[in-house]
Amino acid sequence: MKKILIIEDDRAIAEIERDFLEIEGFEVQICMDGVNGLKEARTNSYDLLLLDLMLPGMGGIDICRALRHETDIPIIMVTAKTEETDKIRGLGLGADDYISKPFSPTELVARVKANLTQYERLKGNNDRGNKSEELQIASIKVNLLTHRVYIGELELDLKNKEYELLTFLMSNPDIVFSKEHLYERIWGMDAFGDLKTVAVHINRLRDKIEKDPQNPVYIQTVWGAGYRFKV
Repeated sequence: MKKILIIEDDRAIAEIERDFLEIEGFEVQICMDGVNGLKEARTNSYDLLLLDLMLPGMGGIDICRALRHETDIPIIMVTAKTEETDKIRGLGLGADDYISKPFSPTELVARVKANLTQYERLKGNNDRGNKSEELQIASIKVNLLTHRVYIGELELDLKNKEYELLTFLMSNPDIVFSKEHLYERIWGMDAFGDLKTVAVHINRLRDKIEKDPQNPVYIQTVWGAGYRFKV
């Protein structure tokens, strides 16, 4: 049984989230403030975190920043539609996805399942190994067994979705992929995706692998079509 931690100060929303997730067979714990939520996340083992941004005691952005140094489990931010800047900040700090209030229970469950499935697929690939243990294009090298990425001798710190995007694009060089295709491939959903999520992760990845992120050499934008990894 997968365990999910909900950190949400609105009891009604938290209980709706819990009820629908429990119907789907998940074990769910609720924390009503940021400080206790962070403590709970650190004390016990969870498979996914649903994290509200606006919390008493400690905000969701700070919780995300703290946990990303300690765990790679999926983090889904729960935000208000007006919190656009915070969404981008959270994704940049390593949140995997976000869902905007108000949302339907169906969308919530679908997002949770999709992120868990993608996380398990990524971990499963690492555990089993690959026919080829390494990807390399120019100075960028990815060890597929250890999940480590280098530019030359410098090791990069990539979050889960950044790593998945990079390995997918490098495995399919010079092929143009639309934002829709990338969202479905990396996030595992084709119905509820916010395509800004893809753009934010592409930009964060460029910041880490490109000498000049404003004029990328590797991850190029093909206007009106999508992105490609240029070789």
